[in-house]
Amino acid sequence: MADGVIAQARAWLEVDWDPDTRSELEALLRDAESDSPTTGASLAALESAFAGVLEFGTAGLRGPIGAGPARMNQMVVARAAAGVGAWLTDEGLGGGRILVGYDARHKSDDFARISAEVLAGAGFDVLVTDGPTPTPVVAFGTRHLDCVAGIVVTASHNPPADNGYKIYLGDGSQIIPPVDGEIHARIMDVAIAELGDLPRGTAIHSAGPGLVQAYVARAASLVPADAPRELTWVYSAMHGVGAETVHAVASAAGFPAPLDVAEQLHPDPEFPTVAFPNPEEDGAIDLAVALASEHDADLVIANDPDADRCAVAAKVDGGWRMLTGDELGGLLGDDAIRREVPGVFANSVVSSTLLRTMATSAGREHRQTLTGFKWIGRVPDLAFGYEEAIGYCCDPAAVPDKDGITAALTVLRLAAELKAAGHSIADRLDEIAAAHGLHATSQLSVRVADLSLIAEAMSRLRARPPERLLGREVEYRDLRFGTDDLPPTDAVELWGDGVHVVARPSGTEPKLKCYLEVVLPPDQSDDGGAARGRAAELLDRLRAEMADALGVSTP
Repeated sequence: MADGVIAQARAWLEVDWDPDTRSELEALLRDAESDSPTTGASLAALESAFAGVLEFGTAGLRGPIGAGPARMNQMVVARAAAGVGAWLTDEGLGGGRILVGYDARHKSDDFARISAEVLAGAGFDVLVTDGPTPTPVVAFGTRHLDCVAGIVVTASHNPPADNGYKIYLGDGSQIIPPVDGEIHARIMDVAIAELGDLPRGTAIHSAGPGLVQAYVARAASLVPADAPRELTWVYSAMHGVGAETVHAVASAAGFPAPLDVAEQLHPDPEFPTVAFPNPEEDGAIDLAVALASEHDADLVIANDPDADRCAVAAKVDGGWRMLTGDELGGLLGDDAIRREVPGVFANSVVSSTLLRTMATSAGREHRQTLTGFKWIGRVPDLAFGYEEAIGYCCDPAAVPDKDGITAALTVLRLAAELKAAGHSIADRLDEIAAAHGLHATSQLSVRVADLSLIAEAMSRLRARPPERLLGREVEYRDLRFGTDDLPPTDAVELWGDGVHVVARPSGTEPKLKCYLEVVLPPDQSDDGGAARGRAAELLDRLRAEMADALGVSTP
């Protein structure tokens, strides 16, 4: 095996034009072919980098930066761009306009440049954003600029060592099967040895400041002229690219400037103040909450590094805490229903059932989708959609994808309206629970080093699904076979009176995820914090029962 992987690495080295990855690969090869204490580690690194290829799926590409076909590098990106261009040409879209954007991660600007050159060389009219840009702005621009596709170089909230490559079609929506497979096939048609011969174009244009200005104007128009705007808020960009656009949108909509978390305000690909650049992770918003406490702010808003997700912290039950993705989804869904936003309400099967309950009660249509905005954003006539992983679509006509900036703006408007009426975010949460029951959600999330352990756990659950959870009878269905409203997916669903569980492998990380929900009826949900305490106890029991059913340990 060692000789084989060394031969692959040397073949890669012969055609790799990036000095950074060449230097990395040369160092690994030197060490792998020597007799040093680190030889084994270098061989393992080579085997991992050449074990296969980064699969182009519905999330595009995503992986660690480095040399080799299983890593993110200029060669892999050039190949991806050539494949995307070939697929678009197959679809009769050759020569059309493509918008390329990128975040502030390591190599993002390089990968965007390579993509633009390859696509221009294939005859496309390529626009590139003026600098690091939030993902929602690129999704917006794909439609606004009449493009046949949009590309964003981003790894969202992945670790600092990663980067990625995301595709939007001309309608601003993400790709779904079978398009992802078709694009992957066209990518694989491009031989690594031929990458250096790909034509590169130089007629690449700047998208100009007008793109961000158009996005800001559209977002600001979502706030009525007579809406209250008085509040104090704290903002964290999580070392990402959202701050400048968030500031511009808030100002254009008439809201006061935020108190910024200075340590996290500017883009930094090392994400130095957080262990993991995701607002959902423990400790990620501690600096923001401390600043909010110091200034007695009304709320905290945080974006993930590419600003397509939005997190909110508020005072609930006497103390600051981050709202769950489902709590914020419930607040935003309730707000859209109250404002009589026309259209359909949608969320993913792993999200809370609260949105469906609220929509049904209001006589509104609700759709359940598979996980991910590639599905939610495609719901026809969408009014509002969300997924529990802090992704919200508040302006589907302009951005049929998760957008952490317009979500933040919508939260600002809602919080200011509540404050003007003498109420708070916590009061609205209690009001929703009293009307529809308290829907409390949590997760059992197990990270693994060996992916076979996930398959074993799912097989165990399918072979012996529990008949009762929390002492209540539950029904079972295997979503591998699809349902009347859902395409097939690798997941299992269990539900009964006041309990709902979905177990599935993560689509982006080596994790087994189990999404847990308990529902207290309205007559047990009108005492606020006490009801949330009872629900938390039930969730702890449910987590333990599902860990047993899956044969895993609770973290």
